Amino acid sequence: MPEPIRVRGSVVVPDAELVWRFSRSSGPGGQHVNTSDSKVELRFDLASSKALPEVWRERALERLAGRLVDGRVLVIHASEFRSQWRNREAAAARLAAVLGEACAPPPKTRRATRPSRGMVERRLFNKRHRSELKQGRQAPRGE
Repeated sequence: MPEPIRVRGSVVVPDAELVWRFSRSSGPGGQHVNTSDSKVELRFDLASSKALPEVWRERALERLAGRLVDGRVLVIHASEFRSQWRNREAAAARLAAVLGEACAPPPKTRRATRPSRGMVERRLFNKRHRSELKQGRQAPRGE
């Protein structure tokens, strides 16, 4: 079994809350692909999870609303590897990344600032200088 899925900090999703399904994967593998169940589907019932703190769960349900099945279950598919074990690891890592991002606190609001007077003067000076430089490159106008 892969390592426990760590969301953020010390919060871990227990294996009891995960549902694994395996099926035949398309793609490379030759004749082997017809006999092995290497595609992985990982289901996590986000709405009824006891592993996440209440605030995180609400935040994740809101942010992942478009990805959830029936508004509660997060489904992750992995079939990029030929081995079921590596696909399980990939699905677990993807679930941890999705949950970690969804549970993250909202970014701090940006405080509006004004450029300093010196910065404004430098910008205008450089603008004038660049304009004069380009004017100097033009051929004189015929009169």
